Amino acid sequence: MAILVTGAAGFIGFHVAQALLARGESVVGIDNFNSYYPVSLKRDRIAALVAAYPDFTCIEGDFGAEGALSALFGDRAIDRIIHLGAQAGVRYSIEAPFAYARSNLIGHLEVLEYARARQVRHLVYASSSSVYGGNSKLPFAVEDRVDHPVSLYAATKKADELMSESYAHLYRIPQTGLRFFTVYGPWGRPDMAPWLFTDAILAGRPIRLFNHGNVRRDFTYIDDIVAGVIGALDHVPADDGAQKPGGSKSPHAIYNLGNEVSEPVSRLVEAIEAACGREAVTELVPMQPGDVEGTHANIDVTRRNLGFSPRVGLDAGIARFVDWFRRYHGV
Repeated sequence: MAILVTGAAGFIGFHVAQALLARGESVVGIDNFNSYYPVSLKRDRIAALVAAYPDFTCIEGDFGAEGALSALFGDRAIDRIIHLGAQAGVRYSIEAPFAYARSNLIGHLEVLEYARARQVRHLVYASSSSVYGGNSKLPFAVEDRVDHPVSLYAATKKADELMSESYAHLYRIPQTGLRFFTVYGPWGRPDMAPWLFTDAILAGRPIRLFNHGNVRRDFTYIDDIVAGVIGALDHVPADDGAQKPGGSKSPHAIYNLGNEVSEPVSRLVEAIEAACGREAVTELVPMQPGDVEGTHANIDVTRRNLGFSPRVGLDAGIARFVDWFRRYHGV
């Protein structure tokens, strides 16, 4: 039996597939290689996986259409799914809302239907800390109300959680939703602050600090996120009528995956300056629509149920990212 990883050419999908392959799992990936950021980076990720694990396959295709997964995979023996494929980015959801409807809503429904038809043992899917919206209570806990998203991206992720709850209730499909908090690390996304700031500092360009620098994030290193994803995969929610994290009495649990530390953006800049050996030139600009001032993960229940314990702090994680960035770009 194989594990299907959607978004396998993406940042988190690549690392999750790599970790599963390293522990001897059979993995098949799917990705549409869209151009939200350079496709070359996505193809380089897949090439690295194929070079290390020749049996790994990634099918290029779009699962955001009815029947797409059945058409692409037919009767292939797949018993678990890690659904990480989505249209990413908070700010881009304001510019291209229909891309989010197709990928994050229709795509999630397609994965649910495929899981139902194949009677998979467990579906683990990516949610986001963005669902907490402008909640002022910190840290964010999975029991908190998440009814007021401040971006369409956040709204689609909350909708994914609700669709999963309905399928867990109707069809008893075991599912785990994971709310990721600001993931960074090698092979990361070019639209996120660690990449943007590193690129600008090394090139001598100024960096923009939104909300005049008054932003805090729970920066979470990719290796810790991967450990959480695989921990979730290995802990299937029981169909026992007991209340799960997130409130469901169906076999559906929701967990935060964060570093449990809310850092000011100035700490990120300092860590990148130290790793690059150069000082940043900063511009203070207003908050952008769809952003929030702060995020902070309460991971008590994640630690208790999944054994999740983040190990990599911001300074060490950024040093590893900058080292990879320099090697990848030859700078």
